[in-house]
Amino acid sequence: MKICCIGAGYVGGPTMAMIAQKCPNISVTVVDLNDQRIADWNSGQLPVYEPGLQSIVENTRGKNLFFSTDIDQNLQAADVIFISVNTPTKDYGSGAGQAADLRFVESCARRIAEAGGGDKVVVEKSTVPVRTAQMVNEILQGAQNGFTYQVVSNPEFLAEGTAMVDLECPDRVLIGGEKTDAGNAAVEKVVSIYANWVDHDRIITTNLWSSELSKLTANAFLAQRISSINAISALCEETGADVDEVAKAIGMDSRIGAKFLKSSIGFGGSCFQKDILNLTYLCSHFGLPEVAGYWDQVISMNEYQKERFVRRILDAMHNTISGKQIAVLGFAFKKDTNDARESPAIGICKRLLEEKGSLRIYDPQVSRESILSCLGIKDDDGKDRLTFCDSAEQACSGTHAIAILTEWDEFKEIDYKEVLGTMHRPAHLFDGRNLLELDKLIDMGYRAFGIGKA
Repeated sequence: MKICCIGAGYVGGPTMAMIAQKCPNISVTVVDLNDQRIADWNSGQLPVYEPGLQSIVENTRGKNLFFSTDIDQNLQAADVIFISVNTPTKDYGSGAGQAADLRFVESCARRIAEAGGGDKVVVEKSTVPVRTAQMVNEILQGAQNGFTYQVVSNPEFLAEGTAMVDLECPDRVLIGGEKTDAGNAAVEKVVSIYANWVDHDRIITTNLWSSELSKLTANAFLAQRISSINAISALCEETGADVDEVAKAIGMDSRIGAKFLKSSIGFGGSCFQKDILNLTYLCSHFGLPEVAGYWDQVISMNEYQKERFVRRILDAMHNTISGKQIAVLGFAFKKDTNDARESPAIGICKRLLEEKGSLRIYDPQVSRESILSCLGIKDDDGKDRLTFCDSAEQACSGTHAIAILTEWDEFKEIDYKEVLGTMHRPAHLFDGRNLLELDKLIDMGYRAFGIGKA
């Protein structure tokens, strides 16, 4: 079997690397239009940071894992083609601000149809709205090139930072296809790939539409839990309750469970907000405004949590940070990833800059260029109030306040007593991830604040 994956991003690269490692008899090629990205995948400095990914790529690259910009030749040779391209929220036309932009998926379908090369199983790996497979199928069937195509849905359920563990030991693998003989055969072909290392009882097969909708629904439910505990964190701060204690108490209820009850400055990443916006758009489209409004509130709560954090900084620092230096520790949307897409740090940093604060930013994996791009700042704009640092200690030196925006483990190892001696007094610390023990920081001499703690 030969596999070709279109898209060398956070999903395509790691997923294909794992398939190549677990299926040495399968040739796996990842293709992308971005020459630099492919060059990076073929280098010692991969464009995606995931613990464990580097060694897997190095062990399989050049053997049965390949990265190439030669798209058409690899599409023609493949038996199974995975579409793993970005599906951002539309920023133009009908559905702007909510609907998924499917132009890259459509472009892939057209490229596959034009390339030909034989009968294919085409697998949707990208997160797409329900019924996208119908569009892909219409394009492929419309080619009339004498070949047959079966479209299969195989959504990813990876958590960035643990993607390789999630791929090796998944909770489940979901594969949806048409309920026809040809559709069932296509599903079984994809099942046979994962069956090389995933137990059959963890491989779920459904119809196409259930598979597509399950991905959106899973992300919506997870984001809902985060917004729910963050809503309670505001009440905790007013009443003297501790949100971590509340979360532990309710998380021990087997009907609820402990996962995704960690209060923070809000959820981020490429999936949650985009998928909930897409879900609300679908609900509105199908005449379900009350359902759309329900999911809209999850987004509203997320925005409120970020603004609450900024307001707490301002309130604690006499309602002005103009001319003050603030250390920003972490910019990625979560630890163990270099992905800053939709990171809550973006909105918080923008608000702090609006308030005329000066930021000293450190993140162990997110590049200066990525941070500037996320903030919408050109090199010549606002650089007098932005400093990029090589260590957390360097970022904190000479500042009036520290804001922890990503829960990197190394931030727990900082000698905060030594750092305190380099800061202006009163020294403030705002822990947006509840990473540190506030009592100890207060005893050292900090004015320390967490999320959901009085």
